[in-house]
Amino acid sequence: MKQKQFTEEQIINLLQEAKKGEQPTLELCRAFGCSPASYYTWKKKYGDTTPDEAKRLRHLEKENARLLRIVGQQRPLIEGVKEVLAKSDHDP
Repeated sequence: MKQKQFTEEQIINLLQEAKKGEQPTLELCRAFGCSPASYYTWKKKYGDTTPDEAKRLRHLEKENARLLRIVGQQRPLIEGVKEVLAKSDHDP
């Protein structure tokens, strides 16, 4: 897997510089060392977020992934309990 070359803070700073409109986007990208395609991808992902909001979002995404993993591990157990309960309701 390719490692990230830029931190979220660097990306957000680039987006904020571009928002000021002092330099064309192409020149900013060239000075920053990224492609315009990367810039537009980051702009779509981060929009007008601040570095603190980006950190909070990353933390929430990790927590959500952890909770989904826990639910995925518990699902077979829940389904097994439901089957046992359904069988015991039908047996006299």
